[in-house]
Amino acid sequence: MQFELDKEFVNRISEAVKEQRAEEISNQLADLHPSDTSEVMDQLNFEEASYVFKLLDTEVAVEILADLDEDVRIKLLSTFSPEEIAQPFIEEMASDDAADIVNELPVELKDDVIANIKDEEHAQDIVALLYYAEDTAGGLMAKELINVNINWSIEQCIKEVKQQAEDVKNIYAVYVVNDQDVLLGILSLKKLLITPSSTKVEEVYFKEVISVNTSTNSEEVANVMQKYDIVTLPVIDALGKLVGRITIDDVVDVIQEEAEKDIQMMSGISENVEASDKVWVLTRARLPWLLIGLLGGIISAMVIGIYEEDLKIYPEMALFIPLIAAMAGNAGVQSATIVVQGLANSTLIFDGIVSKLWKELSVALINGIVCSIVILGCNLLFLDSYNLGITVSIALLFVIIFASLFGTLVPLVLDKFKIDPALATGPFVTTVNDIIAIAMYFIIGRLMYTM
Repeated sequence: MQFELDKEFVNRISEAVKEQRAEEISNQLADLHPSDTSEVMDQLNFEEASYVFKLLDTEVAVEILADLDEDVRIKLLSTFSPEEIAQPFIEEMASDDAADIVNELPVELKDDVIANIKDEEHAQDIVALLYYAEDTAGGLMAKELINVNINWSIEQCIKEVKQQAEDVKNIYAVYVVNDQDVLLGILSLKKLLITPSSTKVEEVYFKEVISVNTSTNSEEVANVMQKYDIVTLPVIDALGKLVGRITIDDVVDVIQEEAEKDIQMMSGISENVEASDKVWVLTRARLPWLLIGLLGGIISAMVIGIYEEDLKIYPEMALFIPLIAAMAGNAGVQSATIVVQGLANSTLIFDGIVSKLWKELSVALINGIVCSIVILGCNLLFLDSYNLGITVSIALLFVIIFASLFGTLVPLVLDKFKIDPALATGPFVTTVNDIIAIAMYFIIGRLMYTM
C-alpha cells in the first residue's frame, strides 16, 4: 500500500521526538519504505531528523543516507565519528554510493573513514572509484557485479554466481570474460538455469554486448541505456577489461539532474541550484541573465528612441510595440525548444539541418500569415485604421519568420561550438529577438507610411 504523507503524521513524529519517545517513533516508521521515511525526515528540522535517523535500522539508514541531499547528508554525517561513518554506513553500501559519499567528505575526514573500513576489498573498490570524475561512467559505476570465465562449465558458473551474489544487491546479468578479465559477452540468467551443467560457457553466451568506457560522459550513458532499453550496462577500461556496471537507478538520477539543469538554463539560471540554497547562491545564479535582459531592454528603448520622430507623426504605432516584442520572443523560444529537443535525442542527426530549417521556415510562414490576418482583422474592427493594420500585419509576418529561424539557428551554432544548446531557449533568444523585432517593426512602418 502506498504511503501518503500528511501534516498530522509529521506533527505526531515531531512531538514524539521532542518528548524522546523512541519506541513510538520506531513503531510509526517500522512499516514505511525507506523512501517514505526519507520524505518524513525532509519535513522535520535538522535536530529532529538527526534523532530519527539514529533510531533507524542499519539497512534502512544506509538506504536513506544515499538518497539525502548532499548538504543534509554532510551535516548529518558530521554528528558521527569516522569509525561510525565507516561502520556500518560505508561498509553496507554499494561501492558507487559509498564512493559518492566519501568524496563529499572533507579531505582529513575522508582518509580517516577509508582507514576504518574493515573490508579491504570494499575499501579498495571505493578508492578506485574516487579516481573517476562523477559525471563519467567511471563515476557512476559500481564495482559489484557477477562475471564468469568463458572456459568454465555451467555447473562451475552456478557455484561462482552463488558466491559472488552475496555482494550484489540486484542481479540483472552475468558477464563473460577471458583470463585477462576482458569483456567478451553476456550470459542470460535463463540460459544459466536451463542449460545442461556440463555445457561450456563459450557455447551458450551472447557475444553482442553493449558497453561503455570509464571516460564516457554520464549523459551519453543515459542515452545508451534509453536507446537499447537495458537496465544494466557493463563498463570497461581502455584495454577492454570489465571494471564495473551501471544500473538503471543510477541513470534515472542522471536524467533527472540533466532535465533540472536544462529547465534552469532555459529559465535564465546560470548555475545548478536548489530551493534550499542560500540567498547569495540563488542570487548569483539568477542575476547574470537578468542583467542581460536589462541590457536588452535598454537597447530596445534606444531603438525606439531612434524612431521617436516617427512616433510623433504616427503615435498609434506605439500601441503594438509590446505585441511585436512578445510574438518575436514566443516564436523564437518555440523553435529553439524544438531544436534543443532534437539535439538531445539525436533526431536532428538523421533529419538533417537543412530540412529542419526548411520545416521551421514553413511553420513560421503559416503561423505568421494566420497571426497577421488576425491582427489585421482586429485593427479594422476596433481601430478602423487600414494603414496601421497593414503595417502591423506585414511587420508581424516578417518578425515571426525571422524569430523562428533565429531560434532554430542559435542552438545549432552553440552545439557546434560545444556549448549547451539549452542556453538558446532562455533569455538570450528572447532578448535578441525583442531588439531586432522592434527595429524591423519601425523600418517596415516607415516604409509603409512613406508609400
